[in-house]
Amino acid sequence: MSKDVTGPDLTGQQDLPARVEEFIGQELRDVDEIYFAELASANPYVTDVLGHVTRFRGKRLRPMLLLLSASATGRIHHSHKTLAAVVEMIHSATLVHDDVLDEAETRRHVATVNARWNNETSVLFGDYLFTHAFHLASTLETTYACRTIGRATNIICEGELSQIRERGNFDLGEEKYLQIINGKTAELCAVCCLLGAHYAGGDAQTVESLESYGRNLGIAFQIADDLLDILGSESETGKSLGSDFAKQKLTLPLIRLVEHADEPDAARIRELLSGADAKSWSQLLAFLETSDAVEYTRAKAQHYASSACQCLAGIPNSPGKRMLSEIAEFATRRTF
Repeated sequence: MSKDVTGPDLTGQQDLPARVEEFIGQELRDVDEIYFAELASANPYVTDVLGHVTRFRGKRLRPMLLLLSASATGRIHHSHKTLAAVVEMIHSATLVHDDVLDEAETRRHVATVNARWNNETSVLFGDYLFTHAFHLASTLETTYACRTIGRATNIICEGELSQIRERGNFDLGEEKYLQIINGKTAELCAVCCLLGAHYAGGDAQTVESLESYGRNLGIAFQIADDLLDILGSESETGKSLGSDFAKQKLTLPLIRLVEHADEPDAARIRELLSGADAKSWSQLLAFLETSDAVEYTRAKAQHYASSACQCLAGIPNSPGKRMLSEIAEFATRRTF
């Protein structure tokens, strides 16, 4: 169960992950126990792949969002822990499938499933995660979670399909880009916060506010991630970078660059984008360095992070609420 709102001081000098661990560490460990119990298999190959995927699960942002939303609304119950394991399975499945789509070789300094084994294993193991997620969600007393997560997963798939459809569209606009990332990334963050609030007994306004928080946070995270794909280093991020460029997927920095270049430069930028090789990339970076595209993208990520915090205005003060606010601030400062 969540700690009392008058509990430990969570505003000290510890970094955010350490304070989250202090506050809901036991709940997260309970989530892991549910996660691995559901995915346990007598098949040694499945066990091997699962052990490998566990190495790049990351900081478990989505389970954190669900549990913290529950805490900010009321109390954390067993249903929240079950659902936190479910959303972690959904997210892990999308990562495994994304690595196939992007032909990525590393994630969090570990070989991707497709690089370690093959695409067939990645596709089937991603499916294994999806099916177990819905099986676990079905153990709750009502079908609300299954229906809600099912709808969200449909939207995620639609977002990914839209992104694939727009590959090579060098005139992709910002509005369409935002629609895509709202589906493929923000939807799951939004549903985590919605489920956390709903299963904590939140009223309609609280559930809506936290869902909106999650959506704005997800957009901020994806914009920051797209910027890292351009400016980050693989030693820091631990994953293959430049995949968006290699796959001719326009993200916000490049959209801004094309839209605000004069016509001769815009034509040259489109030509470099179509090349999608190392030489084209180095020349494209030179255009980025002389434009406002990077600063504009950072400001846009900060805008959505600020909007996420504003969505929390009507939620009573609590450690859970404060951590949600800090997570939004962290979204635009991260380097991984």
